[in-house]
Amino acid sequence: MAASDGIEIIPAGPDRPHTHAAMLAQVFGPSEKFTAKAIAWRYRDNPAGAVVGADAWSGETLAAHYVTCPAQMTLEGRPARGLLSLNTATHPDFQGKGLFTRLAEATYAAGADQGFDFVFGVANANSTPGFIRKLGFQLVAPLAAGALVNPPRGFEPEPVQLAGAWDARTLSWRLANPGGRYRIARRGELTAVWARTHLPIVDCAAFLPQVAEAPDQGAPPRMSLFIGLDPRLGLDRRIFLPLPERLRPSPLNLIYRPLSAQAPKALEAAQVAISFLDFDPY
Repeated sequence: MAASDGIEIIPAGPDRPHTHAAMLAQVFGPSEKFTAKAIAWRYRDNPAGAVVGADAWSGETLAAHYVTCPAQMTLEGRPARGLLSLNTATHPDFQGKGLFTRLAEATYAAGADQGFDFVFGVANANSTPGFIRKLGFQLVAPLAAGALVNPPRGFEPEPVQLAGAWDARTLSWRLANPGGRYRIARRGELTAVWARTHLPIVDCAAFLPQVAEAPDQGAPPRMSLFIGLDPRLGLDRRIFLPLPERLRPSPLNLIYRPLSAQAPKALEAAQVAISFLDFDPY
């Protein structure tokens, strides 16, 4: 049913890839991330589940769009169902009407009803205040971003409150991203993944507990870009060269909101393990 302003809020599912791709490309410009193929991959094909989101329609016009993407995680040592806050866009003719807040609250209510434990995201400087003030998110911490020399071959025994829980099926899906370029290798006790980045000849790295059946595509580079948080990497005890602000990709602020009674009200930044694989910059 449409509200008094003529806007109808309905679930945003995986069945409109062309419509959602066109909307995102109109607002943000053409991108490999905003093709119908890439949207179908992200919204429909995820083994963790189809997107949870909402659309605002004004008659036949898609006025605004917001989705969160299911993610297999561990939270305080147990399996948990997270939602990654991802694509949001408002048609130029409908900006400034508070549609994003309405879509977000509808999305989080649907996520809670479907048994998801929390929603998290990595927001830029412009969007972070809105998530915190209007939607009740915690600003956990800015992500580290820098060059990591001689990537690790194992994790240090540090406590972890939140981490991605990648297995062969979800990792295979993630690396099938139509807009990404990846390679994967076994590195000691770890599975390492590298992605091509916006910087010439620089690959972004993620390090996971060894994933069974993951392919091994050869020796890793000696230096990698790392964007994320992970106490198990011991960045303060490694050669880690922070990126200058002008070279940092956006977004970089980790935000979090619980959805279930089982989820903690806040996260400890020093106990969060998150990498580019978890939030989709590449």
